[in-house]
Amino acid sequence: MLYCYKVCLYGTPSKGDTSMSRMRLLNESNGQSFEGFSLVKSASVKTNIKGTEYLDLILADSEGDCAAKLWDYNKELHGVYDANDVVKVRGSINIWKDTEQLKIDRIRHTTPEDDVDMAKLLPCAPFDPEWLYDELYSLAESFADVDLKRLVQYIMRENKERLLFYPAAVKLHHATRGGWLHHTWTLTKLAKAIIDIYPALDGDLIYTGAILHDIGKLKELETGELGIASGYTARGMLVGHISIGISEVSATCELLGIPEDTAMLVEHMLLAHHGQAEFGSPKLPMFPEAEVLAEIDLLDSKMYEMFDALSGVSVGAFSERQWALDNRQIFCHGHGHLKKGESK
Repeated sequence: MLYCYKVCLYGTPSKGDTSMSRMRLLNESNGQSFEGFSLVKSASVKTNIKGTEYLDLILADSEGDCAAKLWDYNKELHGVYDANDVVKVRGSINIWKDTEQLKIDRIRHTTPEDDVDMAKLLPCAPFDPEWLYDELYSLAESFADVDLKRLVQYIMRENKERLLFYPAAVKLHHATRGGWLHHTWTLTKLAKAIIDIYPALDGDLIYTGAILHDIGKLKELETGELGIASGYTARGMLVGHISIGISEVSATCELLGIPEDTAMLVEHMLLAHHGQAEFGSPKLPMFPEAEVLAEIDLLDSKMYEMFDALSGVSVGAFSERQWALDNRQIFCHGHGHLKKGESK
């Protein structure tokens, strides 16, 4: 029995699986022909032994990828294609050296009228980004601390367009379209459980730290509107998201007239949210709310990586070694995931 933890809890395919499954496009195709939308993973123009140019592509969607060829390629007729383009394709499915390969008959760039469901093409957060954004904005609206409410809502409004598609990382946890919002929302749910147990905590301060802790990633990660982080910006490489985030919080506090002592607490939350120096934290958490933020941030990242590692692993088996989890192999025990009446 296979149990895909990620489908239930995160809804995205395992990025640790180097042999992707069959494309959704092919599974939904009619026999040997196909037509639909796809993401271009790579594209290059090559020349065959007869001296004729052809377009060599890797097409992908949220379930898999496949090599594709457009023979007798003509740039003026067929257009130019690059990695991360979204295209509509039509053609036939062939077998080449025991492997499926697509022969493309027609290809074009998509238009807004196509209304492409990006969740079918890319690993996406399992919740609608607009809903996640509204949940976080409404949470800030409930703050008793007016200054923290103003700070959080101002920064969210100023960055809304990017927040709706930004990932939380290039490769590791929540490196998906909408991953920034998903990770942030999850932290607020974890925070609520802890705040309910420890009523002496300043809940508004923890929620503020949770919502803003990774705001610097919007300028750290090189990300297009598809929500795929291709790398780091120069500022991201030289300064990093912690310092970038603190600068934005500091500037916003000054703009809004937030008291200096309140600004200082939020800045420390961001500064210490990695928890330990070896994890890149310039400061260790120095008050309870900062400690809570560091712990739930670490917890969510580890849970994401563990569920990712177990995606597709058989019950009773171990995952491959996981670099992000201290090179551990993760065991799939199979308990706690069956509905009443089901058997393993």
